[in-house]
Amino acid sequence: MNWPLLCRLLGLLAVLVGGSMTLSLPWAFPFAGQVEEIETHGAIGLVSSIALSLLIGGGLWWYGRNAGKDTILRKEALAVVGLGWILAGVLGAMPLYLSGSYRKFDADAPDQNVRVTLADALFESVSGFSTTGASVLDELEDPRAVPRCVMFWRSFTHWLGGMGIIVLFVAILGQLGAGGKALMRREVPGPISEAVRPRVQEHALTMWLIYVTLSAIAALVYSLEGMSLYDALCHSFGTLATGGFSTYNDSVGHFGPLIQWTVIVFMFLAGVNFSLYYLALRGTPRLGEGKVWGRLKLVFGDPEFRVYVAILLVSTGLLFTYLLTRHQYDSVLEEFRHAAFMSVTITTTTGFGTEDYTQWGESAKGLIFLLMFCGGCSGSTAGGIKVIRFMLLAKVVRLEVEKAFRPNVVRPMKLFGLPVDRDLRHDVVVYFALVLTLFVGGWYALCLIEPGNQWAAHDDVPSRQAEKLIDCASAVASCLNNIGPGLGKLGPAENYSDFAAGSKLLLTVLMLLGRLELFAILVLLAPGFWRVN
Repeated sequence: MNWPLLCRLLGLLAVLVGGSMTLSLPWAFPFAGQVEEIETHGAIGLVSSIALSLLIGGGLWWYGRNAGKDTILRKEALAVVGLGWILAGVLGAMPLYLSGSYRKFDADAPDQNVRVTLADALFESVSGFSTTGASVLDELEDPRAVPRCVMFWRSFTHWLGGMGIIVLFVAILGQLGAGGKALMRREVPGPISEAVRPRVQEHALTMWLIYVTLSAIAALVYSLEGMSLYDALCHSFGTLATGGFSTYNDSVGHFGPLIQWTVIVFMFLAGVNFSLYYLALRGTPRLGEGKVWGRLKLVFGDPEFRVYVAILLVSTGLLFTYLLTRHQYDSVLEEFRHAAFMSVTITTTTGFGTEDYTQWGESAKGLIFLLMFCGGCSGSTAGGIKVIRFMLLAKVVRLEVEKAFRPNVVRPMKLFGLPVDRDLRHDVVVYFALVLTLFVGGWYALCLIEPGNQWAAHDDVPSRQAEKLIDCASAVASCLNNIGPGLGKLGPAENYSDFAAGSKLLLTVLMLLGRLELFAILVLLAPGFWRVN
């Protein structure tokens, strides 16, 4: 392990995180339009966090100042991504912790207010950067509970983590060269797409340019539809990053149907492979096809995109049928809107809410639980397993079933018209096995750690135990797949505030594992990884 090089890169990353915090400072002052007087505690928390980030970043960079020309190899790339996200999570937690924010806040009962602990702040920060959207904060609307500037930083962590802090890092530091490619391969979600093959820095800049453009359009549309600038920015961060943090206790349910339909559209766009947007803008249509139609065919011809759309249509149809047959809401249009919103927000792992789906019944909740594992397209900001992996797994299973009765048949596997080698097949099967192992292991560990006080209100012991098992399973699924809300006590109307500190730390680790697709974190636990070759 090249420790000076590792420290140098981590130091630069810490400086980047600290510098990003300065964008939240203006919201602590009255001229920004969110507060009537200066938010002293919020400003102090942010300034202290910026200073701490710069101090740590400067110290790490100074230690590795002579490693600027060293090559980033596989080990260093994995270490920078894994440790970089952990470092960003820790530094990102400081504004919430140092500002003295409250996890539980009631202006009428101040003796019952509970301040944010270090475990709470770390949970919230990693939830932001990993675009999970799970929260421990009960009160989002009162600036006495959480200062507006800190709330803005909370949403901004979504935006930084959505496309990836390492991808931004590579885009800014083009001199990383071949090492930049190694870094990006460890952070970009899903198997590496073949759609775009420019130089590494150009790829990173292109993805971020598309991301910034879509975010700006979303913020503009939200503003035109009635949101304040503050709310428009915060919700555009949460939408395009598929994160789900809101500035209101009712999430997107605080707004009217027009804004909710707009959020559905942008959540859908965020779940699409961003390389397809590049093709739509720069792709070369086939001879004889018009520019617009030819480029659209490049997008709609993508097999993963078509499966992604099919999943959303089928799940929306099933949820709509359920709500329609039970007359859950006053009108058919309202039922369709809630069905479409819930299908898109869970499949894309955004986690925004308009209604409490835990009141919908078992079949609807069962479908929502299954959608938690799906995810969007590879190369998108969505979490989850990703559509392309399910496509590959289906092909692997079909091939293995055929081999059971035709053992001598040699049939090549293809995806996107290209052959799929054995290494990729192996990687997909191993990934599914690891997700299953982490889900089951995390579920059991959470059941052991969590004392069960949240479910103590039930007199029926078997029912109480069953609810705890289901809720803990949904918590693990939600955090591992970077969704946010779960079932039961963790539904859209609830949060993770009452969980034990140990439970929050466990779920924090699961968020990182899910966002970095397991290996960049798991290798940090292998003793051989740190040995000098």
